[in-house]
Amino acid sequence: MRAGKPCNKDGDLLLDPTSPPPADAHDLDNWAPFRDEIAFRTAEYFFKNDQTSSKNIDHILQLWAASLAPYGDTPPFSDHQDLYDTIDAIPIGGVPWQSHTFNYEGLKPEHDIPKWMTADYTIWYRDPQLLFLNMLENPDFVEDFDYAPLRQFDDTGSRRYKNFMSGDWAWKQAVRPLYTDHHPDKAVL
Repeated sequence: MRAGKPCNKDGDLLLDPTSPPPADAHDLDNWAPFRDEIAFRTAEYFFKNDQTSSKNIDHILQLWAASLAPYGDTPPFSDHQDLYDTIDAIPIGGVPWQSHTFNYEGLKPEHDIPKWMTADYTIWYRDPQLLFLNMLENPDFVEDFDYAPLRQFDDTGSRRYKNFMSGDWAWKQAVRPLYTDHHPDKAVL
């Protein structure tokens, strides 16, 4: 069985399973779509580290702008929307944003219908499977996780789930297609 052994995208075993070639070097001064490292670090702090509200982002950027005005300079973002637009412009392997709008379709009272029962709700998302494939291609993650699916069992034979790669979906994505290609008459759990 080939499960867990290095193979190419078609499931053929690699004759020389050495490390992949080094990733292309990138320009360390290229912070696009941010104008520079300060803009990137500011966005990272507001959005990721502090999870700053849009109101507070605007307040801090206004203070920052006032402090830079005497020098004829401006902060890295004009307001929270400029910050969000720049973050949204980050290329993530070409995985586009998608949306789905839905509303409540269950039973409603005859009178005094709550607003949430009549409102439309929109969810924005990127395809998680494509995002995961982009993570696998990203050299920054090469030492951070084991991307081989696995199944673990304790001493009593009960299945242990430790992380994403120990789940059924990861196993079926990597193992099932290979197994069924070579044993089409066999069912796989």
